[in-house]
Amino acid sequence: MKRHPLLAAFAFLSSSTLLAPAARSAPVEDKAAISAVLDKNIAGLEALYRDLHQHPELGFQEQRTAKILATKMRALGFDVTEKVGGTGIVAIYRNGAGPVTLVRTDMDALPMEEKTGLPFASKAQAVLDGKQSFVAHSCGHDTHMAWWVGTAQVLLSMKDRWKGTLVFIAQPAEEVLGGASAMLKDGLLTRFPKPDYALAAHVGGGMPTGSLVLKEGTILSASDALEIVFHGKGAHGSAPSSSIDPVVMGAHFVSDVQSVVSRQKEAATFGVITVGAFQAGSVGNIIPDEARLRLSLRSFTPQVRGLLMNGVEKTAQAVSMMAGAPAPTITRINGSAATYNDPALLTRLTPALKSAFGQGVVAIPASAPGFSGSEDFSELAAQGIPSAYLMIGGDTPEKLAEYKAKGVSPPTNHSPLFAPAAARAIRSGATALALSVLTLNGSQKQQ
Repeated sequence: MKRHPLLAAFAFLSSSTLLAPAARSAPVEDKAAISAVLDKNIAGLEALYRDLHQHPELGFQEQRTAKILATKMRALGFDVTEKVGGTGIVAIYRNGAGPVTLVRTDMDALPMEEKTGLPFASKAQAVLDGKQSFVAHSCGHDTHMAWWVGTAQVLLSMKDRWKGTLVFIAQPAEEVLGGASAMLKDGLLTRFPKPDYALAAHVGGGMPTGSLVLKEGTILSASDALEIVFHGKGAHGSAPSSSIDPVVMGAHFVSDVQSVVSRQKEAATFGVITVGAFQAGSVGNIIPDEARLRLSLRSFTPQVRGLLMNGVEKTAQAVSMMAGAPAPTITRINGSAATYNDPALLTRLTPALKSAFGQGVVAIPASAPGFSGSEDFSELAAQGIPSAYLMIGGDTPEKLAEYKAKGVSPPTNHSPLFAPAAARAIRSGATALALSVLTLNGSQKQQ
């Protein structure tokens, strides 16, 4: 059976010797208190998840979503500022002297049609690049928002056990890697208390509920989105010699650029160049005067990141030169650095998380490769803030066994069939984030 890469990696790691070592257990009363708060609130959190799931919004369009989250946080007693970096929210709660800990959720959905068949499936549509598109929370940000609120509920119910300041942020436009930088440019670290630590978590399809991946060092790849426009000379389809065909230039580029990965990049290092869009012409008998390509580059290290960018630019220029065409127009649409988990911070968090999740914790050392997906949570670590990004299991063991019996891979993030076990994932996410804050701000501080 062909398995999804994340599921295969998780199965391998679970059976390996990389599990976190035995450590001092978190106080039983803390775990019991967290569970009690979640028992009380889980029905409301799942209702919030379903509402957000049915009403997804694209990046920088999260007006309704942001209003709901702002209202929830104000009701809990947070000082809330809206419209930070567009539609972002910053919610502050001060509880005496102590560390400033940031907890982040993302808010945006994807421009795709949901096909889960859930009774609360999204039927929403929105305008994207001038065209009508379906919209769906197929990456799990609806789950993240619910456990973000749940984490706040837990911490305020236990505020006698920690001290310091909470900075809860709801970030727009993660999917286009623009929301974190927009919030930073709008004063996230100057208008509000600067965090000593930053925490975030992501639900993972193909990972069993009750599991928690802790990866030291680089956990997610850097991402760069580029647009390349090849400028040619249009002509009749029957007279190609009268043209400078940008379609041919684009076709050569798509093939040739892969040699950057296969021949210039060190074989043992990770790097990907994907041409995901190729747009040119209107009908078969007209040679157009330009071709527009969109690329996604992924890498783990600054060195490979630079090599890929340089290789793409040189290949595009060489293709145009060989065709006798003007130089191509190369535009960097967006990008973010690799997401990096501070090893010292994870060392502090692991004992409490291991006590709560037991053998569900998979601790991966910095020497092991990360995952190829990308995030702009990395922008916070780039500001010198020690950060931890946790991966939370989203599929029940029973559901995974069912997929295995059928010989099919489980739907994972960005699949139109992605549908995590929301209530279980919300409990896990809120538990992991709340315990992490308690570790940093109070009762779980290591001796």
